[in-house]
Amino acid sequence: MPRLLGVDVPSNKQLWVALQSIYGLGRPTVIKILDELKIDRARHAGTLTVDELTRLSNHIENNFTVEGNLRRQRAQNINRLRDIKCNRGVRHKMGLPVRGQRTRTNARTRKGPRKTVANKKAAPK
Repeated sequence: MPRLLGVDVPSNKQLWVALQSIYGLGRPTVIKILDELKIDRARHAGTLTVDELTRLSNHIENNFTVEGNLRRQRAQNINRLRDIKCNRGVRHKMGLPVRGQRTRTNARTRKGPRKTVANKKAAPK
């Protein structure tokens, strides 16, 4: 398994698929990188030479924010929203959908499993 930017890239997959295991790199970005470096997309990641691996890691490191830096940046952005107490920050803090979705029904992914509240019994006559 080749190691790029601290991530074990699966060696049995084609290069354009294997590089997507790096956080922050998606299909269009990976294809653009491989075209710029003139590396065949269909090759398997395990067949890369040491020279190609260093060229690839240097190019990604210099031109893209990936892995730990990207995770840290996203967390800082969310914390900034929380600190200034804007609506999006408050919704992040409460664990509710942030972008205007309804919550009366649905929103189970953000809210978690249902917490059933028992009905009050009617007072005896």
